[in-house]
Amino acid sequence: MNLYDVIKRPVITEGSTQLAAVLNQYTFEVDQRANKIEIKQAIEQIFNVDVLKVATMIMPKKMGTRGRKQFVRAPQWKKAIVTLPAGQKIADFNV
Repeated sequence: MNLYDVIKRPVITEGSTQLAAVLNQYTFEVDQRANKIEIKQAIEQIFNVDVLKVATMIMPKKMGTRGRKQFVRAPQWKKAIVTLPAGQKIADFNV
């Protein structure tokens, strides 16, 4: 898998910017087939930083209803929270 196939996009929300400012942790949406080692290598090579820890989780799909029928509003996706050393930052997050 290519490095740019592993990392899909950064997740920039109020919670993720607080994590970046306080704990130096950055959140990304990643490919569901990617493991922690591939995510770590991709982040280190793309952003030129050292990675201390990678935590991954599968975010569940969101369901909606119309009448008695249910449908999928948003599919499930995989989220990775990457911890960096104290002196390093990822500039693309604008924290």
